[in-house]
Amino acid sequence: MSYHSQLRPGSFDGTTQIVTGGGSGIGRCIAHELASLGAHVVLLGRSADKLATVAAEIRTDGGACSEYSLDIRDEEAVRETVAEIVQARGAIHGLVNNAGGQYPAPLEQINAKGFQAVFNSNLLGGFLMAREAFSQSMKETGGSIVSITADNCGGMPMMGHSGAARAGMENLTHTAAVEWARCGVRVNAVAPGYILSSGFDTYDPAFLRELLPGFRDSIPLYRLGEEAEISGAVCFLLSDAASYITGQVLRIDGGSSLKHHSPLWQPPATAHNRKTFDGFHRRNKPQVVEELEAEGKL
Repeated sequence: MSYHSQLRPGSFDGTTQIVTGGGSGIGRCIAHELASLGAHVVLLGRSADKLATVAAEIRTDGGACSEYSLDIRDEEAVRETVAEIVQARGAIHGLVNNAGGQYPAPLEQINAKGFQAVFNSNLLGGFLMAREAFSQSMKETGGSIVSITADNCGGMPMMGHSGAARAGMENLTHTAAVEWARCGVRVNAVAPGYILSSGFDTYDPAFLRELLPGFRDSIPLYRLGEEAEISGAVCFLLSDAASYITGQVLRIDGGSSLKHHSPLWQPPATAHNRKTFDGFHRRNKPQVVEELEAEGKL
């Protein structure tokens, strides 16, 4: 089997595409789709073991990739790694700023260390990667950058540290799009809503069992999203078909960011609004999601 991308085969032939956080979740899915479309994918992440596993999957499927283990919050490590990539590949054509992370907590329980850690993962690291990709390659060759943020419209209760960082990344996207357009560099962002990825496995299962059905009920399309539904949009924004798109934030959330819809409008769910795009042939559902689906609760 191979990835079922909606883009033309060979769309990324001859290009080098970096995916941070490529060892799991949405990043893993994006890496697979890009490789299936002909890109040489550079996987970045902190866990060498996870990167090696995904790299082996890609190569088994006939794709090309390389991997580098680093902490994107480390400025010198980012600078050196990007230099190695440029030396090895000649140019960087695309960067997906996907790495990040957070933990649920109300604002009054978040200390300075915790806030700084989430800020660094979700904003500083993405800035460093974008700056070095631009300075060391894209300034001369052009390119495309897509950052993964989150549904932060109207705030992110219980994840205020992440919401603040993600909003910062969206503003940084607008600024970079203007400053770097002169060099033929496009900069966009994708803001996923609730996506069925392995990221769910990092949270307390009891916490998710209680909240996930409510998440679904709050979404106009009445379902959670698939990793491939994020990857498809990211690959489009990286592609030549998006050559006139820059400085945009695309919200992929089933309508959940439309928080001001009338409470009087509560239509019943139907089969028509639950159709999904599941193009990722190696998709793994989070365990808690499989359990809830088996129980008829999701």
